[in-house]
Amino acid sequence: MQPNTPITAAISVSQLNRRVKTLIEQGMTRLWVEGEISNLSRPASGHMYLSLKDNSAQVSAAWFRSRQRKSTINFKNGDRVLAFGRVSLYEPRGNYQLIIEELEPAGEGILKRRFDELKLKLANEGLFDEDRKQALPELPTRIGIITSPSGAAIRDVLSILGRRFPAVPVVIYPATVQGDAAPNELLNALSTAIHRNECDVLILCRGGGSIEDLWAFNNETLARAISDCTLPIISAIGHETDFTIADFVADIRAPTPSGAAEIIVPNQDDWLRQISNITTRITRIGQRALDNKTQELDWLSRRLVVNSPAAKLQQQRQSLREQCGRLNSAIRQQLLEQKNELQSVGSELITLSPALSVQQSIANLQQLRQRLATSIKHSMSDTGHKIALLGRSLNSVSPIATLDRGYAIVKDNNSGKVILSSSEVKAGEDIRARLSQGELIATIKKVISND
Repeated sequence: MQPNTPITAAISVSQLNRRVKTLIEQGMTRLWVEGEISNLSRPASGHMYLSLKDNSAQVSAAWFRSRQRKSTINFKNGDRVLAFGRVSLYEPRGNYQLIIEELEPAGEGILKRRFDELKLKLANEGLFDEDRKQALPELPTRIGIITSPSGAAIRDVLSILGRRFPAVPVVIYPATVQGDAAPNELLNALSTAIHRNECDVLILCRGGGSIEDLWAFNNETLARAISDCTLPIISAIGHETDFTIADFVADIRAPTPSGAAEIIVPNQDDWLRQISNITTRITRIGQRALDNKTQELDWLSRRLVVNSPAAKLQQQRQSLREQCGRLNSAIRQQLLEQKNELQSVGSELITLSPALSVQQSIANLQQLRQRLATSIKHSMSDTGHKIALLGRSLNSVSPIATLDRGYAIVKDNNSGKVILSSSEVKAGEDIRARLSQGELIATIKKVISND
């Protein structure tokens, strides 16, 4: 049976591989692949080419130099790894391969994936939300610590608590902090602390270690118990760079167990200084109140004296004297104003006299004559000065003045045309030179060009 598609519709092998590559890359998302490294090759380009295999299959893979990190390039054949990347097709050979973007050892990688999955799950449920967090008491009455009683972490916490605020008692709820039994023991210790209700804050802590050592604190049941705890909890697990699920669900995360002790109680010396400052302020406020009451008593005493009948009579006598004085002053002021008014009217009559007006007009006429004469004199002086300046300017551009400085005007003796360039004359021709005084007729002996 013949195919229905005509031969003219056939595609090339390159086109076929390109289409297959597009289908593979669009049809598959990025994914993690676990397997064992074999056929590892490191050419001079810095790229790594390898195969990932299991018991029944293998796949080619390429890890390009731009994606590699220095801390993860010391892999060798036989290493079991987790590779994250995308599936593609190498067109020249038609082989499909895994383009690696991340490569890590399989053991630690699995734990990290489980950690990330649980973290995302609990975050989506809202267990990390800030509105679920409880505030710590400003000064706890009793502190509970869930940890191993034989570890270094408890010694560090107790040492700092004793140094900062030794008056606060501590209750230790022992639990294993590493291994398969650790999550249940931690849960039991937390349940005991909640049931006894003898502390108002808890510290969940242990020292540093690898991700496997800290894995008990990534338990989902423990994380939910911490989130549901009615007591505020400080998580202080490992070093500052270590993070566990317990850190995210706890009310506060401390970078280290010692840091938790620093957070949970104030510095005793700071409190003593604060108490001393408060005592000083109370003393100062009491003294200020006493001073105010004393001042108020003095004011009331003076007021009683002022309101006595004798004081009232004295005030009336003083008021009568002041009113008599103001009346005398008003009479003197009115007489002075009338005198000044009469003097003003007399001065105004003098200024309206015809004789004074005539004298003023004569003085104004004399001033105008003097100003006219001065103005004519200045105008003539300025005009003469301008004429002199124009004469000097005209003389400076005069051709005669130029000749006086040693220059000459050279013309052709026959045509009278002014010669401006040596190229306009030839040897043997006559020229006429006009000087400041007289003229010269000369014959050209030699012509020198501008060069």
